[in-house]
Amino acid sequence: MNGEMTKIQPQYGQRSLETLLPSVAAKLGMPACANTLELPAADSWVVMVVDGLGFDLLTEHAADAPFLAAHMTPEPVVCGVPSTTATSLTSLGTGLTPGVHGVVGYTSRVPETGARLNALAWDQNVDPERWQPHPTMFERIAASGIDVSVVNNHEFADSGLTRCGQRGVPYIGINSSWERLEAIVEASQTRPAVVYGYEARLDHAGHKYGCRSSEWVEMLNVIDTEIQRLAEALDPDIGLIVTADHGMIDVPRDERCDISADSWLRDDVTLLAGEARFRQLYTRSGAASDVAARWQEHFGDRVSVRTREQCQEWLGPLSTAVAPRVGDVLVASMDDFAVFSTADYDHEHKMTGFHGSLTRQEMLVPLIIAA
Repeated sequence: MNGEMTKIQPQYGQRSLETLLPSVAAKLGMPACANTLELPAADSWVVMVVDGLGFDLLTEHAADAPFLAAHMTPEPVVCGVPSTTATSLTSLGTGLTPGVHGVVGYTSRVPETGARLNALAWDQNVDPERWQPHPTMFERIAASGIDVSVVNNHEFADSGLTRCGQRGVPYIGINSSWERLEAIVEASQTRPAVVYGYEARLDHAGHKYGCRSSEWVEMLNVIDTEIQRLAEALDPDIGLIVTADHGMIDVPRDERCDISADSWLRDDVTLLAGEARFRQLYTRSGAASDVAARWQEHFGDRVSVRTREQCQEWLGPLSTAVAPRVGDVLVASMDDFAVFSTADYDHEHKMTGFHGSLTRQEMLVPLIIAA
């Protein structure tokens, strides 16, 4: 195991991902918002999320991404828990912590039915606007008189995750990075304006090939070039922010534990959710403490285990509506270890790169400012 993978706690309300859009709004004069991230002045802002671009990965590969590295602030931003796309994008889009906005993981339980909701596929009959009922930051900024738009792939326009975190403003669907550049530049012409863009290919390369692979490095270089072109195409009074939703690590084959047939660990567990690096266990009534103790004893320092009642340091305070969605037991894998269940998630074993837990490699994301 890699002992350098230090555990990081979230920093909600401080230098944390959910403070980014409020910081942008504050710089544009929106009342009741604080510039927590100490952004410089700009007449309008473009915010780009590069999925899977961890702070440590960018630091290590600075020569492969010279534009992004040159504009990266020395201090990173900390994402929330779990360090996964669905949770982080909703935190960024709402300005809220996971325990309030309620998108508490890649997969989680629907309390009313007991079914497992995949927040990326949105594969249950659940209204996203009831699941996440709070106004998005995009809506709030637009209501203050600022022109706001979202530029992303056509296929995500009406997805459940988009409706949770980015609803209430025009959605500009694109099919290529060139279309994205043109759409962002055009949408940023109004003053003041906030334009959001999203890039997924680096995360896909990391999951498939690993974040130490030549394919991942090549994709990082491509994205760096594209974002530099975007920066050069924007008017000089427009600020560009680039950040990420999480980092990533590679999980070796000999650090993967498949519990599919392990009846002792699965005793009293009625539903297994989350993802390999951050499991959420839903248990029979009254069994959470026993299950938590059993998992901690079995895996030792390879995992950090919390019950739902102990998880507020991780997810933030839990609202009444959100609490039943969270696992009765949460299992965060440490170092480069992960807990698999091929019986539940056959696709996970096919991947190389992962995220979701609390190591600095997964939790720290860059703040890149070209203004």
